[in-house]
Amino acid sequence: MAPPARYCVPGERLCSTEEATAGSGTYTRHGFIFSSLAGCLERKNEDNEVCSINSRFAKVHILYVGSTPLKSTFRGTIRREDIRATEKDKVEVYKSFRPSDIVLAKVISLGDAQSNYLLSTAENELGVVVARSEAGVQMVPISWCEMQCPRTHTKEFRKVARVQPQFLQT
Repeated sequence: MAPPARYCVPGERLCSTEEATAGSGTYTRHGFIFSSLAGCLERKNEDNEVCSINSRFAKVHILYVGSTPLKSTFRGTIRREDIRATEKDKVEVYKSFRPSDIVLAKVISLGDAQSNYLLSTAENELGVVVARSEAGVQMVPISWCEMQCPRTHTKEFRKVARVQPQFLQT
């Protein structure tokens, strides 16, 4: 299993330039790599967490409980009817989440043997908090249901979380 994701904020020192090469969303200064964006730190040589998506649900890996990183990942499922609080019959899973999205969700029950935990994003504060475009750039929310790539200006549907201040701190 992959280690829990590391979250960073703009200006945070990530590592020395001898340990890694600066990529998109970072800059170098005085021999160190710093974050220029808030989000999930992605190292290209490590295994990426991937969730699977079909028309009925999204399978996810649970990496944190609150602000506590887990020593190993747990599996969870977000069912179509648990994505939004309203218009549940109109929800399309592939328009809400994509593989590798970082999602803020609430555990609603223990679930079954295949999924372990049932999760919900049926509140305004829950949903996608970090997403990457096909160009590999962290996308910017432009509405409650869309995010946009700042490089290509391509818009993609997502169930965007209205992130509360307590979740922005690392």
